[in-house]
Amino acid sequence: MFTLALRSVRRRPGRFTATLLSAFLGAVVVMTFNSLHDTAARPGVDTESASSLSTAASVVGGYGTLLVFFSVASTLTVNVRMRGAELELLRCSGATPAQITRMVVGEAVAVALLGFLLAIGPATLGGRALFDVFQDSGQVARSVDYSFGPVALMSGFWITVLASAGAAFLAVRRATRRGRRRGGVRTFSAYAALVAGAAGVCSTFAFSASDAALMAPAAYGAILLSVGFALLSPRLLTAVLDRLPVAGASGYLAVRALRGRVEQLSGVLMPLIMFTGVAAATLSMQAVETDAIQASGIPKSVDAKNLETLNLVVVGIIVLFCCITLINSLYAATSFRAREFGQQRLAGATPGQVLGAVGVEGVVLTVTGVLFGTVAALAGAVPFTVVRTDAVLPGRGPGIWLVVVVVAAAATLGTALATTRRMLRVPAVEAVGLAA
Repeated sequence: MFTLALRSVRRRPGRFTATLLSAFLGAVVVMTFNSLHDTAARPGVDTESASSLSTAASVVGGYGTLLVFFSVASTLTVNVRMRGAELELLRCSGATPAQITRMVVGEAVAVALLGFLLAIGPATLGGRALFDVFQDSGQVARSVDYSFGPVALMSGFWITVLASAGAAFLAVRRATRRGRRRGGVRTFSAYAALVAGAAGVCSTFAFSASDAALMAPAAYGAILLSVGFALLSPRLLTAVLDRLPVAGASGYLAVRALRGRVEQLSGVLMPLIMFTGVAAATLSMQAVETDAIQASGIPKSVDAKNLETLNLVVVGIIVLFCCITLINSLYAATSFRAREFGQQRLAGATPGQVLGAVGVEGVVLTVTGVLFGTVAALAGAVPFTVVRTDAVLPGRGPGIWLVVVVVAAAATLGTALATTRRMLRVPAVEAVGLAA
């Protein structure tokens, strides 16, 4: 089956482009930051520089690993669902579920290996650029030399391959378990994340305004709440649709399409909620911390500079991965609907109505993702602001939130509408015939 998987990748490379992009960027992020471990382990590196490098590598490397898995999992889930007819044909031809699983996992591993090899060069350059940032900010001594070594290479290899293999295994397992009740583990994980997140943000009140670790429980609490809402995205979308007033042909088509594709669209809602919640919470809390330090008139310490750098880098990674995951998932899911669009047009819907329906779907998804992401962000930012200052809401919070919403809306609506417009250029009869 692994030979069949390699042939599948060679004959249809376009299908695996999104997965390759996710694996490539994931390997770049993981190796870029883990190269700081190699640098910190060099002989003669002073304790303060080693501490700064190791902290950044550990914190951001952990986030990067989680985001690699989510990104690859979302892309592979859409890919496997698009291949439902092909996988069913293999089953009818005598292939067992275990053989199909090995084939899909083999494809994912092959693509991940290629992504890892392509990422070595960019990761080396990215690691050096990141190292220069630490040196320019005074967090690392000028006498320290950059190193890209075995820790970066092995972490990039294993994390990328294991994330791809695990995500492919879960995706094909869901696709082949027809008619069975599923979601118990996911539901349990979601509620566990929500409980842990709520405990984290509540524990913020146990700290004082001068504690160096004040931001940690609020930030991690907001992240866990975002993860919990993301895992519950099918139920959240269903609840929103049940209370959504719509009118007109485009609104009817949009709600009808959304109700039939709730499970598929959860792959779009997950990065939306994560992006909104984590980005808004982290940036708002960092803005509060920066304003408080400036108001006190005390220069930033090395620890404060480290924290600010880490927060900004983490948000940058989240923005990159969530946007790429969102664009990949939306592009794949919308391209797969060519036959549906053709059928709607043959049934009497105009191209404008079809495009309008997709636009309404995008708005509903954006509003749902932003709504629950904002709840998670406020849950973390408000306790931190109350403890750190005399205010309740972050002073620059509304502006930061607005920027986050604009980016989320642009990624969602832009990708969906652009892909749909390209699908509508194909004549309806031809689209139905090709998709069939």
